[in-house]
Amino acid sequence: MKKSSRFSYLLLIIIFTAFYVECSSQSTDCIDRDPVVAGSFYPENPTQLKAYLETLFAQSEFIKTYNDVLAVIVPHAGYVYSGKVAASGYNQIDPDKEYDNIFVITSSHRKVFKGASIYNQGDYITPLGKVKVNKELATKLINENDIFVFDPEAHSDEHSLEVQLPFLQYKMNKDFQIIPIVTGAKTLGEIKEISEVLKPYFNKKNLFIVSTDFSHYPNYENAKAADKTTGDAILSNSVVNVINAINYNGSANYENLVTSLCGWPAVLTLLNITEKDHGIQTVHIDYQNSGDVSEDKSRVVGYHSIVFAKKKEQHMSKNQFILSGTEKENLLQIARTTIKEYLEKGKIPEVNSSLLTKAMETECGAFVTLHKNGQLRGCIGRFVADEPLYSIVQKMAVAAATEDNRFPVVKKEELEEIDLEISVLTPLEKIESIDEIEMGRHGIYIKKGFSTGTFLPQVALETGWTKEEFLGYCSKNKAGLGWDGWKEADIYIYEALIFAEKND
Repeated sequence: MKKSSRFSYLLLIIIFTAFYVECSSQSTDCIDRDPVVAGSFYPENPTQLKAYLETLFAQSEFIKTYNDVLAVIVPHAGYVYSGKVAASGYNQIDPDKEYDNIFVITSSHRKVFKGASIYNQGDYITPLGKVKVNKELATKLINENDIFVFDPEAHSDEHSLEVQLPFLQYKMNKDFQIIPIVTGAKTLGEIKEISEVLKPYFNKKNLFIVSTDFSHYPNYENAKAADKTTGDAILSNSVVNVINAINYNGSANYENLVTSLCGWPAVLTLLNITEKDHGIQTVHIDYQNSGDVSEDKSRVVGYHSIVFAKKKEQHMSKNQFILSGTEKENLLQIARTTIKEYLEKGKIPEVNSSLLTKAMETECGAFVTLHKNGQLRGCIGRFVADEPLYSIVQKMAVAAATEDNRFPVVKKEELEEIDLEISVLTPLEKIESIDEIEMGRHGIYIKKGFSTGTFLPQVALETGWTKEEFLGYCSKNKAGLGWDGWKEADIYIYEALIFAEKND
């Protein structure tokens, strides 16, 4: 390095240090971090960016089967490649919730350094405006913990944090502030130390956004295989499983595979916080790789969105929850009226509040089943809910009529020939032995990785299957795991309060 270059670099560090001291002392002389990948990773024109985000969210997944979202793992590539998967992750967040802080954690792509750097010099700027940094807390974390520093080079050109911010600006209806963290940690010791400092903030008052892409540069099919291995490991909420998955992919001889998880330090930081918390559930939201939007499938990058949420105890007890005959009739009528109006007008109608009772407003899962001339015509449901029973019945009724891929959409003129059945569900209970399954009483839910399948309790009665057939058909036809796949899968049981138009 030339002498003049050394002097310029030293001067830059002195300037940043001066601002670091002043801004940490609540001075107004702060340095905002301007966008560096606007115009390349995402549109730099605010109007175009809003329109693009609107399109991405319209294409995204919405899987609201859990309660409080605590963390979301999302990708950070150019929006054209990973934007839809990222939007799917952000789409699970309650836009009206007021968080104390949103911790945005990513791994450094530009600078090698120990620990993690927190930007406390000012706010982040995007084409959509200013994203406030909680400079007071950021400075507190730096001052009180040696593992945290402020390193200007860690933030100056880092794209993986910046690209998250427009999603938050578009999604959130309430004001929010961030703690922008770029980690350079490369040892498990450093990662664990970072996690220990952040763990007290991992609660319902705060949200954690973890930024990472998955496999880099294998071909399309190998990317899907490698990404499933890594994704399954993250869903297991285990640091060891993720490390083993990365090592497994590395030894699998996937041509051109450079990494399975570019943001592994950020992901392991999260898992170090969550893996011993049995009150947390992991939910896979969306996956694709760049080959899904590009003609080039020879070298792709993979993207997952995964949610970490607080498990929610359903209010319904299998021994205590009761619906009267009138309540059952009203729920069936609500389901039928909803389907009819949706097929005619394309929207779900409001329910007359005078019909609603405490039981009908209880939050619990439900399935709606349609039969035509005694044959199945559609069945869709939700195990866990954060909405009233009557609302779940409405949504599942519409889904059973229009979204069950096994059947064509119900037509208005055939609705009179269709009988409705509602199954109100108890919470899922994991079993260790199939001896715990009582045929006709228990429904089953089989899960292995991203593959799931279920049969309601009444299926056993309708078919006359043995227990092994009940499990085998569910495993093969519903979960896609093969006839004996249930033997290596997690099995859950549940009960259902079942009532129908034709017999109630």
